[in-house]
Amino acid sequence: MEELNQRPRTRAALFAADCGDRDIDRSLAELRALAESAEMEVLLEIVQRRDTPDAGCYLGEGRLAEAKSLCADNDVAVCVFDDELTGTQIKNLEDALELPVVDRTLLILDIFAARAVTGEGKLQTELASLQYRLPRLAGLRDGLSRQGGGGAGGGGARRGAGESKLEYDRRHLRRRIDLIQHKLDAIEQRRAQTRRSRSRNAVPVVALVGYTNVGKSSLLNRICGAEVEARDQLFATLDPTARKAVLPSGQNVVFIDTVGFVSRLPHSLVEAFKSTLEEAKYADIVLRVADASDPLREEQLRVTAEVLAEIGAAENETATVYNKCDRMHLAAWDGICVSAKTGEGLEELLALLDERLASRVAEVELLLPYDKLALLAPLRQGGSVQTEDYRDDGVYVKALADRRSLHLFEPYLLYQ
Repeated sequence: MEELNQRPRTRAALFAADCGDRDIDRSLAELRALAESAEMEVLLEIVQRRDTPDAGCYLGEGRLAEAKSLCADNDVAVCVFDDELTGTQIKNLEDALELPVVDRTLLILDIFAARAVTGEGKLQTELASLQYRLPRLAGLRDGLSRQGGGGAGGGGARRGAGESKLEYDRRHLRRRIDLIQHKLDAIEQRRAQTRRSRSRNAVPVVALVGYTNVGKSSLLNRICGAEVEARDQLFATLDPTARKAVLPSGQNVVFIDTVGFVSRLPHSLVEAFKSTLEEAKYADIVLRVADASDPLREEQLRVTAEVLAEIGAAENETATVYNKCDRMHLAAWDGICVSAKTGEGLEELLALLDERLASRVAEVELLLPYDKLALLAPLRQGGSVQTEDYRDDGVYVKALADRRSLHLFEPYLLYQ
């Protein structure tokens, strides 16, 4: 029965044009990981060195003829290209290889679609997919013409029918894009209200950002005692997750887990998930998380910096965190080494956050009259109550108070 339930993995070949603009081995390794996350079995890697990709077929005619033979010999079912292709290139490649063609962007979109769980995540993924498809409709005009043909009007009539179908598809996609954008705008308004509420309550926000599968969700679980699903796979988290925690000083903070990045993350995805990613933009501190065991961890941080700049969060206060240090121990890094698995380094990380946020709070001792006990609520929201002693003349309170709310407590301070 277990064997019957196992779905066979799609046999795939990877294609890339090495134009010297990136580390091709690293890029193909990442493409392989993406393909495997999409339940593909990678059988071939086909690379051609070129000055620029071919405008019509991405690779040269001879290389494609050779690739077609290799794919047939290895029973390949799909061809995956390590670039974003135009509609014309996809059509020409499918004609040349006689196999379905998927580009890097579409592969990532498919993974997002499979991972999306919440309504917002599904809407964001669909929006990115529609934005990807819209400009490619024209490149597939011939195929649409054949679908929309018919009648006895000859070739001209068929072209007209195809043109009508193309315009119909465009209008349908644009209407759907507008509808989804309207729904996401409403969700963003609710999220903005939540952010304003946090700001009024003076609760600092710490955002975890970084490459996909570096362990951000595991780190959140370890720090906050939360139970956010953490899986060893790309893009396991698509929706922002907020959890409260208390720093060693007693200060309350909110940690937010965000969607992971990859190199050359499709612009349509960045745009579609902008409201989600902007949780990092409004954070008090951004923790840039990298995988300590990855030899190219600095590349992960570079990609993270690029996405943060794209969403307008480049100027935020940041700290670099190297996770998975239980797998590899290196010294003298410009950051903090931690392990979400073992807890190593977490005390140092929390102490750093306490230090960075110390200027926001002040230690106070109060004697609150019994008719002023409502002041305990903002005290707890923006700071933390360490001692609470009910006495004859009022309630003695020792606490950390947010400096922005100190004016509320001035009449009741025991020590000025």
